[in-house]
Amino acid sequence: MIRKLLVLTGDHGAPDPTKRGGAYHEEDLATHAAMAEAMTAMSGFEVEVVSRHEGLLDRLRADPPDLVVNFCDTGFFNVPTQELHVAAYLELFGIPYTGAPPAAMVLCYDKQAVRVIAEAMGVPVPWERMVPGDGPAEPPEDLAYPALIKPNRADGSVGITKDAVVHSAGEARDYLAFLRDLLPGADALIQEYLPGPEYGLGVIGNPEPGLTVLPPLEVDFSRLPAGLAPILSFESKAMPDSPYWTDIAFKRADLPAAEVETMAGAVRRLFRRFGLRDYARFDFRRGADGRVKLMEVNPNPAWANDGKLAFMAGFAGIAYPAMLRMIVDAAIERLGRPAA
Repeated sequence: MIRKLLVLTGDHGAPDPTKRGGAYHEEDLATHAAMAEAMTAMSGFEVEVVSRHEGLLDRLRADPPDLVVNFCDTGFFNVPTQELHVAAYLELFGIPYTGAPPAAMVLCYDKQAVRVIAEAMGVPVPWERMVPGDGPAEPPEDLAYPALIKPNRADGSVGITKDAVVHSAGEARDYLAFLRDLLPGADALIQEYLPGPEYGLGVIGNPEPGLTVLPPLEVDFSRLPAGLAPILSFESKAMPDSPYWTDIAFKRADLPAAEVETMAGAVRRLFRRFGLRDYARFDFRRGADGRVKLMEVNPNPAWANDGKLAFMAGFAGIAYPAMLRMIVDAAIERLGRPAA
């Protein structure tokens, strides 16, 4: 029987490369407080919210909860490459948890691997070339422009700035050099720039008994000042004084029912193929050829009340506390253990 929940988030006292200045700020603490209020008010459970990682592993081992709500989407001590380590530790000691297992996190963290698998499954994807981090920081000579450059492995739009859309070999060379300085040795992807609308599709649940596919979200770039590339850059997630933060909004996507079902079908297949669990988010964008193409798979997406998943739940009439409860219930049902 599941009664004791431990909600685990990133470490508020540790450096975090996905945040402005590498540290938590008021806006981050506000979303955390909203989540904590909703979780602790959840009926039928004893809930503790933990936002410090010092001594965490020993404590979990000594006094394990019935279920860890794994909202630690920043990694152990906010090290992005150690996001999977939290889930792996819980598995080693038999502590149930919500969300994706380590293997799914590893796979989805590699953007090129996601693209290759999706393409093999018949899901439309943008064309792409890799620039290895141990070779020359030079764009391919036959590259078509405009193009989008981003790290192959990174979270929170780290390495995707307002200058990530390049229009010439010179701009590509400059941005690759910037990435080398920011993330030494990291592989970079040069990808087809998709100029159309950007969409998100979120799911809650599991393949058995069934996934709830939330209504699609569209990113509204219409208020961005002229000359700024319409992308969700690092500035949009970490710089409150940037127009990318202030002038981008989310709205319900107005798409034909047949197109939504095509996207939803792809999402269901990808969810199963990548071994995802309980909830996830998939990002798409329309290309110049009119086709909607997969950009990324997010196995442990943002849980905040101002995040995409919460917006999509709202489009379906699901309030934020109810969305969080759906995630917990999905994990409990998957585990086959009743709540108290």
